[in-house]
Amino acid sequence: MRPSAVLLLLIVAASGSAAAHGRPAAVSLAARFWEQAMPGTLMPEAIADLVKKGNDHAPGTEHYPALPGISVCGAWTGMCTASLAAATGIFFHKAQLRVGSTMTLSFPAEPEPPILPHAVAENLPFANLTAVLSTFNIPPGSTEARHVAATLRLCRSPPHPGELKACAASLETTVRVAVDMLGAADHGAWWAATSEIPASGGLPRQLYGVQGVTELDGDRFVGCHKVPFPYRVYQCHMTAGVSDKVYVVSLRGLGGGGGPNAEMLAFCHLDTAKWSPAHPAFEVLRVRPGTPVCHFMPYANPVFGKKKATKP
Repeated sequence: MRPSAVLLLLIVAASGSAAAHGRPAAVSLAARFWEQAMPGTLMPEAIADLVKKGNDHAPGTEHYPALPGISVCGAWTGMCTASLAAATGIFFHKAQLRVGSTMTLSFPAEPEPPILPHAVAENLPFANLTAVLSTFNIPPGSTEARHVAATLRLCRSPPHPGELKACAASLETTVRVAVDMLGAADHGAWWAATSEIPASGGLPRQLYGVQGVTELDGDRFVGCHKVPFPYRVYQCHMTAGVSDKVYVVSLRGLGGGGGPNAEMLAFCHLDTAKWSPAHPAFEVLRVRPGTPVCHFMPYANPVFGKKKATKP
């Protein structure tokens, strides 16, 4: 049996057991897991949409291009170039996080691979390049094949100094990875959020004004970034022992149409001394390692945080 046929059977099996009750099992299982793992935190709408998409579609027969997008610039990966970063405006100075400042952004809409049901993702040959290409009908030697290979190398590579990282191919694994990195805490001490950005249109290139800046609770944060693969794979990472900051930035389009507006997550790394001098953020912002660097989190790239402990 062809690998794509096996994948289709796995998806049918994962979704069929609750079909009689009018709700796909994979969605309800993911929702129940989320409620138990992240009590008091609603699943972000963008994540819920991708979970449903993974249950409703068969990625073995519906091809999602495994090409790098703006998300790779948030991860420490060579797939992000200075030209890509400069064209999008994803990196910016912390001083720009103030009401009244402006910045030119361009976050074009991208194909958004689904988050597969956990049972399906667990049965896919994630680490085997040949099997992945065969399962998803990606021609060996093609551009997509090279990007899939780059993702597998990224996931296998050791973390940078001071970094914790792991790749995750399902919602459940993503949450577990993030919680493990954040460390033990009282149940319900974790939260998760994503940028609220139009999935269909993205953010067209224009000037945007900062209407508000709100710092999110926590002193430890994990950022999860979409990497090129035929289905949703995140590289999640955090910097150990360094106090980063995460903000919600309210943006308003200043173009002729007066929009769109967006609530963007901004991740600010306050100590970049251990970053590679070749990191594109330094070239784009014209700063040196050690300087704080901020970046926006694109569509459906979640941030997990650990709430600050309250003093008795």
